[in-house]
Amino acid sequence: MRFGFIGSYGSPAQQVRLAQECEAHGWDGFFTWDGVSLDAEGFDAQPTWDPFGLLAAVAAVTERITLGAMVFALPRRRPWELAQQLLTVDHLSGGRLVLPVGVGVPIDRAFTSVPGQPTALRDRAHALDEVLAWLERSWSGESFEHDGEWAGTSTFQFPVPPVRGRVPVWPVAVWDAAAPPRRSLDRALRWDGMVPQVRGESPEDAEAGPEQVRDLTAWIAEHRDSDAGPFDVVMQGRLDPDPEKARDQARAAADAGATWWVESWWDPTTTTPESLLDRARQGPPTL
Repeated sequence: MRFGFIGSYGSPAQQVRLAQECEAHGWDGFFTWDGVSLDAEGFDAQPTWDPFGLLAAVAAVTERITLGAMVFALPRRRPWELAQQLLTVDHLSGGRLVLPVGVGVPIDRAFTSVPGQPTALRDRAHALDEVLAWLERSWSGESFEHDGEWAGTSTFQFPVPPVRGRVPVWPVAVWDAAAPPRRSLDRALRWDGMVPQVRGESPEDAEAGPEQVRDLTAWIAEHRDSDAGPFDVVMQGRLDPDPEKARDQARAAADAGATWWVESWWDPTTTTPESLLDRARQGPPTL
């Protein structure tokens, strides 16, 4: 299992430094996040930054760590501009970019305050599928057209593909062992991994624990073609400050089938750029 770290708060310069410290202290990935103007108490006063601009800066000063965002809100992005942005970061990093993706949060004014943006969940899910299909066609290096409601274009071509031929895509998928919601799960199975969430009222409630991940990975093994290649299951959480307890948490996640643990601190009342830097310097646990 690999370990990632989210730069949830801080200026662009602070996040670039955080990413450098993550690489220096043994983390395997650095992730930023993708929001524009959040209508939520505690978050509405927080500045937001362009994730691709940040990741380009991080790519230029790191050599090893995987780069991404938790998660990219694809339905509010123009696919041709998105394709160019991710292609730039992918080549600048030497193929270290991954693409965790979701439908976006309805509290982002980039959805609710912009006429024509998809706001209903069903519409955002449909837009997500179309943008992903457009991206995949753009990676072929060949000229193509795309017929769609949200991502329809006539002739386009990106003559240079991603460094490794494609950028790994990890869609968010909702897990409920009692009644698996097939649309988001089936979407993830078509790609390279998933960021599982369970239903809940807060971000902490939505994080899948080892029990849910164990049930989910068993479901994946049953429903995914065994010849389809590697598949990542990305678990988010907060490791205990005590090294032994953190090691136990990580072992439980790995034993459940998670391939990534992503350290995520979101409470705006307690999390600061300085606390993130201190946490990153502790490094991930050794399994």
